[in-house]
Amino acid sequence: MTQIFDNPANFADEALDGFVAANRGYVARVDGGVVRSTEVPAGQVALVVGGGSGHYPAFAGLVGPGLAAGSACGNMFASPSAGQVYRVAKAANAGGGVLLSYGNYAGDVLHFGQAELRLKAEGIDTRTVLVTDDIASAPIDQIGKRRGIAGDLTVFKIAGAAAEAGLDLDAVEQLARRANYRTRSLGVAFDGCTLPGAGKPLFHVPAGQMSLGLGIHGEPGISEHPLPTASELAELLVSRLLEDKPDDAGHRVVAIVNGLGTVKYDELFLLFGKVEKLLTAAGLTVVEPECGELVTSLDMSGLSLTLLWLDEELERYWAAPADTPAFRKGNLAPRPRRELAGPEDAVAGDEELTTAAAAAMGRLAAAVLAQVRDVVVEHETELGRLDAVAGDGDHGIGMRRGVDAAAAAALDAAAAGASVQRVLMAAGEAWSERAGGTSGALWGSAVLAAGMMLGNKESYRDGDAASAVTAFVNAITTLGKAEPGDKTMVDALLPFRDAFLASSSGGATAAAALAAGAAAARKAAEDTASLRPLKGRARPLAEKSLGHPDPGAVSFGLIAARVSDYFNSELSDYSLLAGSAAGKGAQA
Repeated sequence: MTQIFDNPANFADEALDGFVAANRGYVARVDGGVVRSTEVPAGQVALVVGGGSGHYPAFAGLVGPGLAAGSACGNMFASPSAGQVYRVAKAANAGGGVLLSYGNYAGDVLHFGQAELRLKAEGIDTRTVLVTDDIASAPIDQIGKRRGIAGDLTVFKIAGAAAEAGLDLDAVEQLARRANYRTRSLGVAFDGCTLPGAGKPLFHVPAGQMSLGLGIHGEPGISEHPLPTASELAELLVSRLLEDKPDDAGHRVVAIVNGLGTVKYDELFLLFGKVEKLLTAAGLTVVEPECGELVTSLDMSGLSLTLLWLDEELERYWAAPADTPAFRKGNLAPRPRRELAGPEDAVAGDEELTTAAAAAMGRLAAAVLAQVRDVVVEHETELGRLDAVAGDGDHGIGMRRGVDAAAAAALDAAAAGASVQRVLMAAGEAWSERAGGTSGALWGSAVLAAGMMLGNKESYRDGDAASAVTAFVNAITTLGKAEPGDKTMVDALLPFRDAFLASSSGGATAAAALAAGAAAARKAAEDTASLRPLKGRARPLAEKSLGHPDPGAVSFGLIAARVSDYFNSELSDYSLLAGSAAGKGAQA
């Protein structure tokens, strides 16, 4: 149990501050995480890793020459926000592009994905390689659905060494993907972990039992077994991993025995000795292995075994030098410290020049977001009650948190004279960071995408409105990967888009197209009552969900209707497309 803290809510940030204080020769603090404090050659690819706190030395402990250029650090066991990832990547970028790599968890995929879209929109070539090494989390024919656990290290190390060698982004990405494909891990847990300030562990494993395949946050395992001997445990782990080996495996492997938090080094060494003998007996050569705490889970009692099947190129980069706070290999010459931009310089392009008309359009955007906030507040309880039917009941609360932050950020930006682009980008980032969860990431990314598409203009035309709607929808479908019929917001979103674009292309005004889209969204949201959920937390309770519409679809329908009403009544004399600064919206 974690006992050293002042306020549990500040634990992750204060621990990160202390980590930086203890390792200033390696890392510097930036808003959202850490980056290297030493010089990076111009044009070098920046490997940016990250995830929730509580897993040290992953992720911040792996920042340094030969490994990561930066790490985005979320709260305890929680994904960093898209804004955090974006700011860390901006600070780490040396001009050679950014490779984002992290474990395959829904929150991380959404938030890192949103950051990737924003980086690309600014002209920074950005790629993603998900780590999917946990064989317990999906069968081999669904390898893309597997979680990332201790195999993070092999992927990060290969990619970081390739970047340090001066390879371009295409080559670094290709090597990271190959390393991920050839990495397999399997873990066991003997008992759960306790978050700072909590009175009990997140989960328990029954006394005298061992959970096989349990995830590093307590995700379900595949089976429970009587507590084995060390020899039996080694046999179990090795045999399962060898059964799952890649097609082009070869005979040279990196073996990593990783402790999850409370298993002592002596025990890990004992187990590694038995693992090494079994691998040798299977005709494999163990190359530069690791044994220790590499990806932990606070005070979880457990461990994992990882195997990376090498080829000649992967072996060269695995053996290459690295020098980080928590992982060191070989020798690297000392690097001089670099000057990092201050917080005010961390995000390029924050300042803009706007005319009075463009600022008026920014105030209109803030006024629209105020309407979105009002309709969410009005229906917050209803949305929570609907979500509780087959979910955790927090949709209303999450939407309220996100839209409150978004509306406030938009108001502040508009008061400073910002354009539509800056108002919506401020709102989108605030929504993502404050709401958290899936809906926060999706709504935040969609508002950001619409803002970037609209840009800084004094007036807008029909095609601009259609482009903004398309960008909004594409951001959600790209990140969320839901399809029609999955019983999600997408089931209302796509009918809205289709009706809006059809009406707009037929010559209707933006206000009329909004009305058509909103009507289609409301009808489609009601129709989701007949669907079984295929995505999200409601999926395991599919039958219970029947007869009730999806809360995400309902909230989108309500928002679309309120925005449509605002443009068709309150702003009836305001020409959105003409951009007149004299209308009501300019005074909102």
